[in-house]
Amino acid sequence: MFSLSLDCTSVQQFLFEKNWLFPEEEIQQTEVPGAGNMNFTIRVKTNRRSFILKQSRPYVEKYPQVPAPADRVLREGEFYGHTARIPELAARTPQLLAIDQEQSVLQLEDLGVGSDFTGMYAGNKQLSTKDVSELLDFALVLHDSFQDLPKAERITNRAMRTLNHEHIFQYPFVNENGLDLDQILPGLEKSAAPLRQNSKLKQRVKALGEQYLADGPCLLHGDYFPGSWLQTPRGIRIIDPEFCFFGPREFELGVMLAHLKLSAQSEATQDFAMAYYRQKSPLDEGLAQSFAAVEVLRRLIGLAQLPLTLSLEERISLMDQATWTLTS
Repeated sequence: MFSLSLDCTSVQQFLFEKNWLFPEEEIQQTEVPGAGNMNFTIRVKTNRRSFILKQSRPYVEKYPQVPAPADRVLREGEFYGHTARIPELAARTPQLLAIDQEQSVLQLEDLGVGSDFTGMYAGNKQLSTKDVSELLDFALVLHDSFQDLPKAERITNRAMRTLNHEHIFQYPFVNENGLDLDQILPGLEKSAAPLRQNSKLKQRVKALGEQYLADGPCLLHGDYFPGSWLQTPRGIRIIDPEFCFFGPREFELGVMLAHLKLSAQSEATQDFAMAYYRQKSPLDEGLAQSFAAVEVLRRLIGLAQLPLTLSLEERISLMDQATWTLTS
């Protein structure tokens, strides 16, 4: 098994063997383009161009102790195969240049030096309505473009959904799951304890988890949050769809809404996002808000933590709001 690294000689040999280089093309530099969570990703600069190489391994790159499907980037490749057919989607996603199914490596277009939107969590960046509309326009076209796709071409991504299901709908609500929340913020463990004892809440979360695992009509990005939104010199681009699957549109919108809450976006921005989506496509608003509530909770008391600057009181307030949404 080839293991991708920053070593130029090793990368040059791999690309040469795969015939992924132009004649007389030589690697001049490799670098890590950003802080990825799931996969090992590098930018390769040659004497002719730059591109991205991404490899998935049998674990989460940021958390090597967490197993993950080794072939997950192949699902990402399938996603780009679908979006390449729709000009509005192709314009906002990287072009898939090549794929090595055996080694689980993608060669992707380099979108240029950019930054994701995770700076929002510092609490000092408010999204403009233009940003929100662009993000929602991409989601709307994605959700509405593939509903008639034959079953054989639909991405089920069962293994990645099973992994995500555990971390969204199960792990955060288990007593003594091994995560010490007080290491994240003193007092958080005690604040989370009532959630794990709330049988009505856990029952609702379980039901939502079953809806997440059931196949649905829409192609979803699957992890539509600020870490998957890239601000580039050419505008907003969407990356890292390895959690993609066909499911309910409300899950996608719910995740986005949750991160608007977690990044302290204004109520007006949150209301605008919901109204903008709803006026363009049919939506079960209650279901979207329920998925948003679960995402808020799992990001506050689960393993996949965010660089939040929220105080304990602000986190408790968000947990209370989410609990009310799920149990009222």
